[in-house]
Amino acid sequence: MKKSSPAVRARGIEKYFGEVVALDGIELEVEQGQIHGLAGPNGAGKTTLLGLLLGLAVADKGSLQILGTPVGRALAAPAGVTGFVDGPGLYPSLTARKNLAALAELQGRNARTAGIDEALADVGLTDVADDRVRGFSLGMRQRLGLAAALLSKPRLLVLDEPSNGLDPAGKRHVHGVLTRLASEGTAVVMSSHRMDDLETLCSEVTILSTGRVVFSGPLSKLAAENGELEYRLLTSDPEAARKVAGETAGIRTADAAGGVEQAWFVVRAEVPALDGLVVRLVQAGIAIRELAPVVSPLEAAFLALTDQAATEQQEN
Repeated sequence: MKKSSPAVRARGIEKYFGEVVALDGIELEVEQGQIHGLAGPNGAGKTTLLGLLLGLAVADKGSLQILGTPVGRALAAPAGVTGFVDGPGLYPSLTARKNLAALAELQGRNARTAGIDEALADVGLTDVADDRVRGFSLGMRQRLGLAAALLSKPRLLVLDEPSNGLDPAGKRHVHGVLTRLASEGTAVVMSSHRMDDLETLCSEVTILSTGRVVFSGPLSKLAAENGELEYRLLTSDPEAARKVAGETAGIRTADAAGGVEQAWFVVRAEVPALDGLVVRLVQAGIAIRELAPVVSPLEAAFLALTDQAATEQQEN
């Protein structure tokens, strides 16, 4: 069986704004049906890269293919691609429903058959469909922007901070929509400062720093490359657990902020050593009530990789 072409294939992409290098040799590949995350500090080049995917800008060097078609020099969204950067463009004086109707008509579609009600339901805005957008919160505007993107049945969806301003209910709707789209074959590229969202949704992630890719690949690979991490450990017998941890090779311990009397403490270890500690605690009859990273593997890698890249650039 012939493998389908990736939704996005970027090779050696460079983008300049005067003397500022926004993107420097970007390599990126996103498969169809994949949710791919972009992370990086402010000014890393995430928004510029998303703009290239949406046809809002063109690369100065390198090659870019989207949905199997080479991208030329025209400033236009490739067929099958939609999304938003810097927040969705909406008409504040119109209702949510009329915003979507206006967009459908601009796309040359009949508003009555464009699936407006379905899109509003998908993002949880049915109850406010006839309210003017000027009264919407940031999170509601983000959800309406996603509903607008759904109207065109995209094969590649590009989103800039889609969880910005979302409450838990809004986040549930957005996550559900993105997961469903990916299961149906749509590729999603999303930038976010929320590491928990990227870890929940994305099968792969690309980390940018100073316009360069410092990591790109599966989250499992990122976790494996992290080395030692700190974990919060809560047990049924903290005193005995501390003793077992102190006698386990590869484990370092630290007291909680409240001192040794706290029921939990922090251990620092690589994954194999942590696995060994868990086995020894169970054998000692100590119940493990919580074992979680103090900082997520993605956030730890993000901080380490971006700090390293910034230091190397300063030295050069």
